[in-house]
Amino acid sequence: MKILIAYGDANKYFHLKEFGEALSKLGVEYKLVKDIDYVVGFPSKKIKKWIQSNRKFKKLVEEFVPDAIFVDRQNQFGVEAIKAKIPLFVLLRGHVWDEVKMAKKTLHKGPIIRSALWFRNKTAERCFKDSTAILPICSYLENIVKEHFPNHHTAVFFEGMNPSHWYQTKGTNLKHPCVGLLQHAFWWGKTKEMLVLKKALKSLPDVHFYWAGFGKYEKRILEELKSFDNFHWMGAFPWKQYPDNVRDFLSEIDIYALPTGMDLAPLSLKEAQLMKKPVLATDVGGVSEMMLDKESGFLIEEGNSEKWVEKISFLLKNENIRKEMGNKGNEFVTKTFNWEISAKNFLRLLDSCIAKK
Repeated sequence: MKILIAYGDANKYFHLKEFGEALSKLGVEYKLVKDIDYVVGFPSKKIKKWIQSNRKFKKLVEEFVPDAIFVDRQNQFGVEAIKAKIPLFVLLRGHVWDEVKMAKKTLHKGPIIRSALWFRNKTAERCFKDSTAILPICSYLENIVKEHFPNHHTAVFFEGMNPSHWYQTKGTNLKHPCVGLLQHAFWWGKTKEMLVLKKALKSLPDVHFYWAGFGKYEKRILEELKSFDNFHWMGAFPWKQYPDNVRDFLSEIDIYALPTGMDLAPLSLKEAQLMKKPVLATDVGGVSEMMLDKESGFLIEEGNSEKWVEKISFLLKNENIRKEMGNKGNEFVTKTFNWEISAKNFLRLLDSCIAKK
């Protein structure tokens, strides 16, 4: 069995390589490639690539001869797999339909940008429609997919975690007590919930809040939060230093916080639990599937700023409960998000889908 895995963003390489290695241990030969190294369709900032052929893609599949292709983005690479009649499995990490709506309302208002958005959406829809199966990363997202493709084959794909990467280090030099946030700011529907912390910043002046992240909306967040002396922006963590930089950050914080307007399977939430940190997160999307409410931390209703103050204060006053929740979270993530289990489930799905065809 040969599986070709294509990744998009550089920060996904690390995790998909671990998936590939888990497949390898089960006797599968895999090849991990960056999708745009082999084919780029319209729209792209590199105009010359619009008219380039799919020669590199064809050579790739002719030489490797994959039994299936696994992609983590819905772009031209997936379209070429469909054209080549190779079983295509599409990993879906985000609520793409909501993201498109939000993009039209916020940044993407010009005719050129709207046209580009239309073409990208058309390509994504083809990848979904003609794929062998769509693999949403949580049950919440699978229900969304079913609304758009009610008769399509879907299966939840829980991305695994390798506990051996997550151990206590000397840490980062932070002021205590502290709350850590590790999240990007690329989608306003998700990012805006960070503003719920304004009340906590004001009510808990001796508690320090550290945000590691960046994105097109970072300025809007900083304009409102940076005026507080106990708010500290750490900028972006370079993915080339992952997981070391994230591990050092999580080693030092007292509580991990994820105030979000939408999340599906937040990686940082699982990482924090593996680092035995109590977690607080907004109860939206698939977040409740990634933690144990009242056991590894607390889920908080969207927009409830008073609850953030209450739960942060409670945890900081109760060190034993922080430790108990941290241990429970580590156990939960270790057992639930396991690459071996994810790889085995994927192979069963692949065999089932191919057998039906």
